[in-house]
Amino acid sequence: MTLDKLTIGQSARILQVAGKGELRHHLLDMGLTPGVEVTLRKVAPMGDPIELELRGYELTLRLDDAGQIEVEAVEPTPHAAQPAGRYSAIAHPGVGELGRAKSYRANKIGETIPKGQPLTFALVGNQNCGKTTLFNQLTGSNQHVGNFPGVTVDRKDGVIRSHPEATVTDLPGIYSLSPYSNEEIVTRDFLMKTHPTGIINIVDASNIERNLYLTMQLMELGIPMVLALNMMDEVRANGGSVRINELEEILGIPVVPISAAKNEGIDELIDHALHVARHREAPGRIDFCTDNGQPDDPVSAVHRCIHAAVHLLEPNAKAAGLPVRFACTKMIENDPLIEKAMELTEPEKATLGRVIGLMEKEGGLDREAALANMRFAFIETLCAKTVVKPQESREHKRSVAIDKILTGRYTAIPCFIVIMALVFVTTFSLIGAFLSDLMSLGVEAITNLVDQGLTAYQINPVVRSLVVDGALNGVGSVLSFLPTIVVLFFFLSILEDTGYMARVAFIMDKPLRRIGLSGRSFVPMLIGFGCSVPAIMSTRTLSSDRDRRMTILLTPFMSCSAKLPIYGLLTSAFFAPQWRGLVMVGLYLLGMLCGILYAFLLKKTIFQGEPVPFVMELPNYRLPSAKSVLQLIWDKAKGFIQKAFTLIFAATVIIWFLQTFDTRLNVAAAADESLLALLGGWIAPLFAPLGFGDWRVSTALITGFSAKESVVSTLTVLLGGNTSLLPTLFTPFTALVFLVFTLLYTPCVAAIATVRRETGSARAAALTALTQCAIAWVIAFLVRCLGSLFGLV
Repeated sequence: MTLDKLTIGQSARILQVAGKGELRHHLLDMGLTPGVEVTLRKVAPMGDPIELELRGYELTLRLDDAGQIEVEAVEPTPHAAQPAGRYSAIAHPGVGELGRAKSYRANKIGETIPKGQPLTFALVGNQNCGKTTLFNQLTGSNQHVGNFPGVTVDRKDGVIRSHPEATVTDLPGIYSLSPYSNEEIVTRDFLMKTHPTGIINIVDASNIERNLYLTMQLMELGIPMVLALNMMDEVRANGGSVRINELEEILGIPVVPISAAKNEGIDELIDHALHVARHREAPGRIDFCTDNGQPDDPVSAVHRCIHAAVHLLEPNAKAAGLPVRFACTKMIENDPLIEKAMELTEPEKATLGRVIGLMEKEGGLDREAALANMRFAFIETLCAKTVVKPQESREHKRSVAIDKILTGRYTAIPCFIVIMALVFVTTFSLIGAFLSDLMSLGVEAITNLVDQGLTAYQINPVVRSLVVDGALNGVGSVLSFLPTIVVLFFFLSILEDTGYMARVAFIMDKPLRRIGLSGRSFVPMLIGFGCSVPAIMSTRTLSSDRDRRMTILLTPFMSCSAKLPIYGLLTSAFFAPQWRGLVMVGLYLLGMLCGILYAFLLKKTIFQGEPVPFVMELPNYRLPSAKSVLQLIWDKAKGFIQKAFTLIFAATVIIWFLQTFDTRLNVAAAADESLLALLGGWIAPLFAPLGFGDWRVSTALITGFSAKESVVSTLTVLLGGNTSLLPTLFTPFTALVFLVFTLLYTPCVAAIATVRRETGSARAAALTALTQCAIAWVIAFLVRCLGSLFGLV
């Protein structure tokens, strides 16, 4: 039978993983190797994908991909209870330079680096294992962390606290050093080309079996390395433990138990990392397979193949500047990037092919499966000797109970709708709106106070106009919406930190597949409701270039928080309080609907083909970290305030200048004689069919290209700080048409620049800007035409 035929709760043993290409290699790297036991735990509400339990963690997989895996049904292996008192902790030795014994035998690869000389470290680990939390502890930084795979999508550098000579780089989370997705390539290129002095490999101790797969490949690089066993507090709380000294002895590298979230063991980790880097102590072991003399044993066949390949390929690896053992295992795995770097001659390729063919014949496994099987066989033996497995964790029990509701067949979609409705209603109609009203009163009071002071001082009227009508009214009109944005990011942070975002991707995979995407694309688009820039960057976690580009094009349809000031200004001016929240939610839904229609168009034209496979680990639910939530809110609030007092401030001053003076730089006798009226008049006819052909409106839309908040500040300046004059520019219906246009038109300059950087194409960025403008105009015009049919115009 195949894996897709299992019923919920049924277990099976994998016999063969069929298929080919990067997906098959990725599945093998994730632990789906012949002989491993898997259990079907859950099916998505719409019947696809499925959630499997294997090697102590949960993995999602589509039915089509599961149908490529041949299995045989077995009775589930019961979880053996650990006997009390089985293992008592032994004091962990310090570093060698402190004169205490070490548990590991290192391989010295060079001269000792003198104290004070620069050291560089790469922080590497699986996705969602606590890398960024550890980075913050090591450096004192405040990078955002979250509880779903792919939070870190770019490298971040920081200096280790109290050690100014040591720099650590937080790299994107990866499962192996095989090039499956873009962030894996970023991490591997950094390790291979930058040559850091040392590696800090962080491992989730509660899921050590799968995490050590990457560790073995890192050790083959021959770079000084320390292993950080994270989340040891959870392991101990659930009755488990790790024999640290024995683990060090077998691996040949220092192992430090830590809890990054609680700042436990960080100082010891720093000491060991500095020691191995400074003393050039590379891993004492890079050979993970043995030859037991059995001709049909897959591990023995791999052992003989690797050693033959080492003798054959050593000159090529050294010429290419690659670690010999690493290069040979990757060549056996058929890694295209390493094969290109090795530049083998045709006779060398033929000889290597014969060696690999002999291994496949003797071991009964193909080259990729044989290497993955060898690594996991070593890990299983290692864990049997060094790991006291915990009972089912409280976090996992809690997650299973919560998922019965949040991912249940009949409750998942209603729960998602209710959660998002609560987020939007609370943000736009309750807490966020109330706090924004209070902020508006405060800004107005400060503006009036300054106005009275300047008038009493009898300052030049032009200067008073610049300060009050230009700077204070322009910037203040934007700042008044800061509370609404803070409330929105508060809820988005909660969704990230709890792990619910990963579940949403699981739930939404099947409907997104119908428009040509995978469930993983939903996370970037959900982030897009906060800000388009990090949303576009987070598409790096998608392994398919097709899916990445398509998701980037759809992300601007998710209304970012920068548009909230526009919505707030117009809805408060033209709609009754009980309708404002509904109008805002309707705008968000319209944006998503337009995104779906555009996705169908892209799927049928330039992005034909199948979406990327949905292979993702589902993390346990965790209580949100107050520090993480507050940090995200502070970062976004600080960024918003900085933008208000820099970019928006500059825009309002420019708008004030153009509005105040005429072509001869005299104070304009009337607003329609100003420079701004002249410039806006050239553009206004373009918007006349939409119902807002006034030059002031077209000017505001143009300034919105720099930052969407500038639309509000520009309108406020042009109305002399009196937003009650908005009805002179709009009727309630044309205000609605204007909102539709601002919802859909080109994102800000920063977002377009991010599209340029992520796609590597200025043409793609320009097309994104032009396409969004065209779509916005067409949809707004259709809304206007629809309104005319019902007599609303």
